[in-house]
Amino acid sequence: MPTRCSYGLIGRPLGHSFSPRYFSELFDRLGIDASYESYELQRIEELPELLATHPSLRGLNVTLPYKREVLHYVDACSPEVERLQAANVLHIEHTPSGKRHITAHNTDVWGFYHSLLPLLGEERPHAWVFGTGGAASAVLYALEQLGISYEQVSRTPQNGQRSYESLTREEGEATPLWINATPIGLHEGECLPLPYEALGESHLCYDLIYNPSPTTFLRRALQSGARAKDGLEMLHLQADKAWQLWTANEEE
Repeated sequence: MPTRCSYGLIGRPLGHSFSPRYFSELFDRLGIDASYESYELQRIEELPELLATHPSLRGLNVTLPYKREVLHYVDACSPEVERLQAANVLHIEHTPSGKRHITAHNTDVWGFYHSLLPLLGEERPHAWVFGTGGAASAVLYALEQLGISYEQVSRTPQNGQRSYESLTREEGEATPLWINATPIGLHEGECLPLPYEALGESHLCYDLIYNPSPTTFLRRALQSGARAKDGLEMLHLQADKAWQLWTANEEE
């Protein structure tokens, strides 16, 4: 009998992750005999033991704080991962001799690109991108693919980045697209220090956070008449793309 395939999520903490339920419901809906589990690793160094004790694993989603560190444990990287040096999907295959081969992918780029594009129409508005981590890198890569100019904003700016303190109302009024790629907003009441008085009906505010939603950032956007978008659709899109990557060879 063929081995039952399994999939999972690594990161820390994982208590509120959407992935286990999403993939379990996907398997039920499609009649797929597979499992999906959360594996909360206290250190990324625990990954080899996880793989050794779960030989049926064919794919892993990777979330904070291991999107960069996980690259020390892969055999190949997609072009997006090569560029961003951050991965959120691992595709685990085995050679006929049984040797494991792991390819790192970044489906955050795909998810963000395809969730933002329908909101833009023909417009390519200048953007502020808040954050400098792996999620922000994926956002910047997608914006470049879309032909959107941007400024990156950081608490500790370097290499041309802006500080939050330097942002002015006038600049905010002339920057129609604001994107939060930081964890600020995961806890109720947290809010980025921005010139919210600049927001109006011509603005689109996008927050990669999907739980809670709306975040304080998005609530303030809505109160100002701006359009608001959370990260749930992006999450669905990147998860579907991960499933395509995990099963690509099976469908050929």
